Amino acid sequence: MEEKGKRSRTTSDRRGNTGMLRPKSIDGTRSRISAEEQAGRQDSEGKESVSGRNLEFRRQPVGRQRTENQPFGRQRPKSQLYERQKADSQTVGRQREEGQPFGRKKADEQSTGRQMQENQPFGKMKQDEQSDRRQRLENQGIRRQQPRRQGNGRPVMRKQQSRRRRKRNLGIKIAALVILVIAIVAAAFLWKKYSPSKEEYDLSKYYGIENEGQLAITVDNQVVEPYGMIADGKAYVQYEIVRDYINSRFYWDPNENVLLYTLPKDMVTVEVGSKDYNVSKEKKSEDYVILKTEGSTAYIALDFVQQYTNIEYELYNEPNRVMIVSDWGDMTVASVKKNTQVRYQGGVKSPILTQIKKKDEVTILENEGDWKKVRTKDGFIGYVKSKALRKEEKKNISRAFEEQEFTSIKKDYTINMAWHNVTNSEANSVVLQRIADSKGLTTIAPTWFHVENTDGNMNSIASADYVNYAHQANIEVWATIRDFDGGISSYEESYELLRYTSKRENLINQLMAEALRVGIDGINVDFEKISDECGEHYIQFIRELSVRCRQNGIVLSIDNYVPKGYNMQYNRKEQGIVADYVIIMGYDEHYGGSPVAGPVASYNFVKEGIEETLKEVPAEKVINGIPFFSRLWEETPKTAEELAEQQGTEAAQYDMKVESQAFGMSQARSKVDEAGAELTWNDELKQNYATWTIESTTYEIWLEDEQSIEEKLKLMKEYKLAGTSAWALGQESPEVWNLIQKYVN
Repeated sequence: MEEKGKRSRTTSDRRGNTGMLRPKSIDGTRSRISAEEQAGRQDSEGKESVSGRNLEFRRQPVGRQRTENQPFGRQRPKSQLYERQKADSQTVGRQREEGQPFGRKKADEQSTGRQMQENQPFGKMKQDEQSDRRQRLENQGIRRQQPRRQGNGRPVMRKQQSRRRRKRNLGIKIAALVILVIAIVAAAFLWKKYSPSKEEYDLSKYYGIENEGQLAITVDNQVVEPYGMIADGKAYVQYEIVRDYINSRFYWDPNENVLLYTLPKDMVTVEVGSKDYNVSKEKKSEDYVILKTEGSTAYIALDFVQQYTNIEYELYNEPNRVMIVSDWGDMTVASVKKNTQVRYQGGVKSPILTQIKKKDEVTILENEGDWKKVRTKDGFIGYVKSKALRKEEKKNISRAFEEQEFTSIKKDYTINMAWHNVTNSEANSVVLQRIADSKGLTTIAPTWFHVENTDGNMNSIASADYVNYAHQANIEVWATIRDFDGGISSYEESYELLRYTSKRENLINQLMAEALRVGIDGINVDFEKISDECGEHYIQFIRELSVRCRQNGIVLSIDNYVPKGYNMQYNRKEQGIVADYVIIMGYDEHYGGSPVAGPVASYNFVKEGIEETLKEVPAEKVINGIPFFSRLWEETPKTAEELAEQQGTEAAQYDMKVESQAFGMSQARSKVDEAGAELTWNDELKQNYATWTIESTTYEIWLEDEQSIEEKLKLMKEYKLAGTSAWALGQESPEVWNLIQKYVN
């Protein structure tokens, strides 16, 4: 202890000297401590003295106390002290060799400072644990490494801390860089997803063009196919396009290589490869070929089509295309605010069809929120952003064109017509009796003409005397021609007849010859064997016949089924233009051969027929047909053999075998009375109904009587139709004429 205290005093003495010497180095020399170092140490000691530490603290080496992290004044056992002094000597020597200042510098001071800042007892914190650990290491012969110092006196620890800071900063920079890269990638993705596409749509694909010689076609608001062609500087369009989209009155006969166009009183005919054409018997010419063919395909010059059609067209190139406008009237238009694009579909990612400029005008076809479907003046149909257009406005678009009118014969009275089913020439003689039995009859339609064969020949049982008798009774005669009962009687035969221009012409010539011979007032067409493929040929026959009737002042009326999806080929709309009257056969709801029993003409069936026809034909041209007959139905269960034979057919779905027989009004009522059955009024069908059973057969009948006929006449009045026509004369009850006369006069 004395030695220790002596050494402590010596150290203190040294500190008190201005020329303070450093401890001896290994070679026994001393070096003086600089005045600045001495002042620093004195200042440190002064602070320690002020803190009130006891005298015993000052007797111990301060550096060792700080190094060992012990409270000031705390002393070790002698054995530990000796070992520690020995270690210190070694440390001092090493410090001298490395050129470091004597002592540990600020390591212990920092530890002490932390203790004071954390308000822990001086010399406590975790020093006991650290001291114990250090002692264990020393006992095991492991010496605690002192922090090495650089030549400038700074501990190597600072350099390590600096490296750690640099590493930490590098990590932050790398993380920031990764985030930045992710942000850039995300922004690029979003830009790619939402930015407007600059891709231009392949216009050849848009128009369906396969080679340079083809001409793309836009008609009003749609791009149509097939394509046309440019020849000798003229635009040519396929016949099918003309027929379906521009003017259906053009008719191409590939069998006889002739193009026809129907005018109210004339027929225009054009031959393939010719610049000449005929209007009836007058020859005319153009300075271009009117009709060209490639194989079986016919092309009509648009200039020629325009002569007879209210259209305008404009040719464009890149690609070759023609814009045809025919939808005149009120349009919704808008001008463009600024240069923008027309896209194939709504959306910025849709490819671009064309560019439109500021102040260009487009026709608005559809509004779809942020996008509008438009048609440009050069025939592109696509989508434009709504905000790129100015306020929409209505504009009436028209073209100076005088279309020839199909005039009609219109009677100034309500027509009360009846078909007269004449099957042979001898039956004509009963006309006087039929007329005498009727009241208020205005028109009679004898079934005189039948198509004999597919060449257009005709059978006729027309009688001039018959016509004279009718005229004497102030009744007009509209003779009926049929494609069944007495000649051809199939869909195939009607098609074979009507698809040839020469055969139609032959039939019309014979028909007109007979009409003029006997002096009839009108022709009534009852063709019931018209298939889908025959539709365009049938309506062309009606057009051609209307021209001849108009030329000769003969009334033309056409018989039609109640409109259904399966008989639209009759083209009632065109009939309503070219014919004088369109007659609805408002019966045969359930017909002879029907698989189920039912009424001939229920109220709703008749009403539907009228309403659907009026969608295409003006009311002043519509005549509603009514039945003077009813059907008595017989239903018997099918035998096992019959069911087996019908397996796989439509008839197999019905368990009952159904047969029927038609009776006139008086006869039908007699059948009910004979059976002793009771009649019940069905308010939905607007008919009296009766049923009875004899053995295994069930009989049913829906009567056409005065009550049911009156309901149909009310519909005629309600819809302001041109009149009524009954099938067939001679089947009515006498009382029904008073009822009809009440509604037609």
